[in-house]
Amino acid sequence: MGIQTATTGNLDDAQRIVIAQCRYTLEHNAVMRNLVELFKLGQGEKQITVPKVAQMTAHSLTDGVDLAESEDIGMTTTDLTTSEVGLKVILTYKLLRQENEDVFRIVGRQMGDAMARKIDEDLIALLVGLHGGLNISDNAYSGDALVFDLVTATGAVAWAKTNKLPAPISLVAHPYSVAVTAKAAASVGATTTLQALDYPVDLLTHFFRMNINGMSIFEDGNIATATHDSETCGIGGVFSKSALAFVESQAPTTEREKDISLRGWEVMLTSDYGAFELDDSYGAPLALAANVAVTVDT
Repeated sequence: MGIQTATTGNLDDAQRIVIAQCRYTLEHNAVMRNLVELFKLGQGEKQITVPKVAQMTAHSLTDGVDLAESEDIGMTTTDLTTSEVGLKVILTYKLLRQENEDVFRIVGRQMGDAMARKIDEDLIALLVGLHGGLNISDNAYSGDALVFDLVTATGAVAWAKTNKLPAPISLVAHPYSVAVTAKAAASVGATTTLQALDYPVDLLTHFFRMNINGMSIFEDGNIATATHDSETCGIGGVFSKSALAFVESQAPTTEREKDISLRGWEVMLTSDYGAFELDDSYGAPLALAANVAVTVDT
């Protein structure tokens, strides 16, 4: 007769719960990952080189006169590589002996949240450098930390279209910032549907708030806030999908290893990815007021 232990027969099942919960949580919380270009490194590949070509100019012609000018392709490239990211959780034998299945769901959710937050923050950090770090509010409006009302939103649309940002165009801001626009838009009947938009409906329903003149507005709670000119603000941005890239060599993977001296199991979640700026001119950062007072009083 085989010896049965507290971990016999149920640890593998529990492990599957951890993995499933990690994947579910990660997929439903990485907002920015779904708004940028996605690339995948295959086996044996260490980088992806993405080409970009410049604009050409068409010229007016005169009958019988030779066109002397010629255009350059103007190709530039961006190299995309990856690096590893991970986290570890230790589950002791004692915990497993006293386990409730919810323990593994909690662990899976925490690990998935951590990885999703890391991916999201890595992509958010790129927004501040777009367009040479220019805050478009400095050009179009007075001052920083703008209240994100409909005037600001439509101004961002105008900036994006004037600068010929390729569609789809997204604007991502802190939830406190977006709340002001959402409140104003509700009274004027702004479009608040995901229909016909090139985004995963099941993933972005929780973060999409409205579409204004072809620009989709999303809220992202991973945007950090800071005090600027005595105003609490968050740095979001308006950008084309072609402005940023997420390249993945290894999707988030969960593994476990028994540690006898520790009398427990180590559960590791690792991924191998990179976040990059593809085209600096295809977006710009936005400093938007992001505090409870603005949300409540506006």
